[in-house]
Amino acid sequence: MFSPLPKEMPGQAGAPAEQQVSLGRMLYYETRLSKDQRISCNTCHDLEKYGVDGEPTSDGHKGQKGTRNSPTVYNAAGHVAQFWDGRAADVEEQAKGPVTNPVEMAMPSEIVVVTVLKSMPEYVQAFKAAFPTERDPVTFDNMAKAIGAFERKLITPSRWDKFLEGDQAALTPAEKAGFNAFIDAGCQTCHSGSLLGANLYQRLGVIKPYPDTSDQGRFQVTKSDADKMVFKVPSLRNIEKTGPYFHDGKVGTLEEAVRRMGEYQVGKQLSDATIQSIVTWLKSLTGEIPAEYIKPPALPHSTAKTPKAETD
Repeated sequence: MFSPLPKEMPGQAGAPAEQQVSLGRMLYYETRLSKDQRISCNTCHDLEKYGVDGEPTSDGHKGQKGTRNSPTVYNAAGHVAQFWDGRAADVEEQAKGPVTNPVEMAMPSEIVVVTVLKSMPEYVQAFKAAFPTERDPVTFDNMAKAIGAFERKLITPSRWDKFLEGDQAALTPAEKAGFNAFIDAGCQTCHSGSLLGANLYQRLGVIKPYPDTSDQGRFQVTKSDADKMVFKVPSLRNIEKTGPYFHDGKVGTLEEAVRRMGEYQVGKQLSDATIQSIVTWLKSLTGEIPAEYIKPPALPHSTAKTPKAETD
């Protein structure tokens, strides 16, 4: 039911080439992929802050607010799908969405994105190195593939993994007791596997109807009544560091998140002591940020004026 994090999360084409990873790192931090040239992937998914911005919903183009909480990108390549509603199959497909979303990075079109990238010779060379067999490698699809290649190595093993690998001393007695409380409460029904979640969809309000139904989850994608209030189950990896919680970011503390899950998902009124015990174990899932891997790179400059997408 539980297993350590994998050492790597390759895509369908296998492990990405290092040139793709390097290009993806540059693009992840590149603000020129946004209309006002101020927002990058890292703006809402800050890699030094466990891949989140700590806000209920993130600020996008001209201060517009999204409707859903920005989830962490760490370990996301192992998820069953991307976004809270699963509308993207993998991290490569997900990387395309925010760039042209009018509320987020707000680029007018894929063509404009490519024009901006081609204006910088260093990017042209980096794309050629990353996709050497292609005649015209600077494409919107390859941009997303490179960002995905970088994200596939954002993996954060923790003391929990050491415990699963046989190191009984990796967890404290209180953390072990917290894990037992987690199991006794029935949380493992949805939060299992190497990611402790993120491998299935579930209705928010399985046992007791959830009070806020303003966001209908996967129903907005599938239009099937069976998917009303259904969301991708979040991973519990680094959960201590990735609040506020739930799809709308309206739950401010981990304790409150556990309490609500007990009430609405498993039909139990968990005691304060049980909640605190579970939270104690959940903190053992906080992994180590790969500081060297996520170090912001020097970004390309343009020998000519970079085309500015902002037109209004």
